[in-house]
This record gives sequence, structure tokens and C-alpha cells, in this order.
Amino acid sequence: MSTTEVRATATVQDSARPPRGRAPRTVEQANRRLKWAMLTPALAFVGLMIVFPLAFTIDLSLTDAFGAVNAEKRHVGLRNFVDALSDVRRFWPAVKRTVVFTVGAVALEMVLGLALAMLMRKPFRGMRWVRTVLIIPLLTTPVAIGILWLLILDPTNGVANHLLASVGLPRMEFLGSVSQSLPTLMLIDVWQWTPMVTLLLLAGLTTLPEEPEEAALVDGANAWQRFRHVVLPMLGPTIGTALVLRAVDALKTFDILYATKGPGGGSDFETETLNVYAYGLTFDYQEYGLAAAVLVLFTLFIVGVVVTLRRRSGRKDAV
Repeated sequence: MSTTEVRATATVQDSARPPRGRAPRTVEQANRRLKWAMLTPALAFVGLMIVFPLAFTIDLSLTDAFGAVNAEKRHVGLRNFVDALSDVRRFWPAVKRTVVFTVGAVALEMVLGLALAMLMRKPFRGMRWVRTVLIIPLLTTPVAIGILWLLILDPTNGVANHLLASVGLPRMEFLGSVSQSLPTLMLIDVWQWTPMVTLLLLAGLTTLPEEPEEAALVDGANAWQRFRHVVLPMLGPTIGTALVLRAVDALKTFDILYATKGPGGGSDFETETLNVYAYGLTFDYQEYGLAAAVLVLFTLFIVGVVVTLRRRSGRKDAV
């Protein structure tokens, strides 16, 4: 090769090399940068909408704000948290009702939802109509549902007591009773949200492979054994997701409680959960600092519940 050809080849190779200090860009790198460029504004907006209210609530919980949010206030440290945690008259009973309401309602919803999903697993005539009827409670606003059940469960003129009387059973107070109010509201929550659990679990059932269950059938396993040892373990991740979603939503229930029982959860605070308690502190008593402290504690409680449920579901999936 002549000297001229060597110089020409070197010139072409030098021109093909990327500039010093700059890494070669591939299509994948360009797509990644474009993706983050498109996502960054949305992520920043969502982050701001989460961080600002949370930071404002935490700051407010450390003050003695009373009467008006923009009124003069001073920081009092953790006094509001101490006052809330030492309140055995309203705060701790509200915590207990929140836990009882959530555990009772979600447990019934998971059991009924799984049973309905198993019944609807195989196609049958009229299945579309059944699914349509199932989602009707989900389409109605909680306040409307509360008013509807107030009319149905009215102790004097309600349809429920007329039905009880027609079969020879005694009339019940339902929402008019201190002892019956919370269980009644739990059943209303079950009526409204069991369809959502059913649809979630039914979607999970439709994605399960049929081969393991067929193999168990060949080995002589009965229907309960196939459900217990084959279907239920494979459906575990879906059950865990539905459990977390419903538990968090049940913990935050407010609309139905307030629509049916009003401020304070009734005359004896019989259905006052943490949400209702914080609402009353804010709008009935204008104790904004104490209400913010209760909301911070409530948020930590919800985060703890979610972390606990996710860890347990993760352990079961690993097993």
C-alpha cells in the first residue's frame, strides 16, 4: 500500500471516530433520554402535589393553629401529637373503630369476592348480565349510597324492617342504634365493594394456567383439594393486590360514615373513625394543629398497614 493510500485510510478512520470526551450515542440511549424528558414534567407535577400538602400538614401539626389556618400561630413542637396520643376519650376509640371497620369489612369482601369469582370462573348463560349487575354499586357515589341505605334501613318506614316483620322477625334499629350502627355500616361497605374484589380476582383467575389443575385432577384430587393446593397458591399475588387496595380504601372511608351518621359519627361517637374524627377537629372545632397531627398519625398508620401487608404477601409468594 502506498503512502498516499495509508494517509487516506487514516483520515477516513479519524473522521469516523466520535469527538474526544463525548460517548457514542445509540438509538437506545436517545430513546431513554427522550423518555425521561417526556416524563420529567409529569413526575415533577405529581411530586409537587404530594410533597407540598404533606409538608404543609406536617408543619401545621407542629403549631397551635386554631380558629383559622391563616391566623397567627406559633410552633409548639410535638405537643399536638402528645395530646392526640394521650386522648383516651376520642382518639383511641376512633383508632379501634377504624381497625374493626377495616378488618371486618375487608375480610367479608375477600371471602365473598373469592367465592363469587370462583362461581363465575366458567362461562354460563347470562354471565354478561350478572357482571353488569355486579358493577352497579361501583357506579354510585358513596353519599348517594348512604342516603339510599338510610331510607332502606329507616326503623319506622324502611323496607328492611317491613321484610323482617313479614317473616316474623323483630324490628331492628340498624343505624339508629349505638351498638348496631358500626356493623350495619360494615355490611353497607361490603355491599358496595365486594363487586370490585370479585372482578379483580376473576381477572386473576382467567390468567391462571389450566395444566396444574388438570394434573391434580388426574392424580385424584377433589374440588376442594384442587382449590386449596393449586388454585389458591397461584392466585396469591392477585389476592394480595386486592387485599392491599381494599384495606387502604376501607381505612380512608368517610363519605358513607358522614352521610349516614353525621358529625362525630353519631350521638355517642359510635361510628367515629380517624377520618371522621380529623374532619370534626378541622371543621367543627377549628383545631387545625391537632387535626393535622391526627392526619399525620393516620398517614403513618396507613403506610404501616401497606408495608405489613406487602411483606406478608411477598413471603407467601416466595414460599
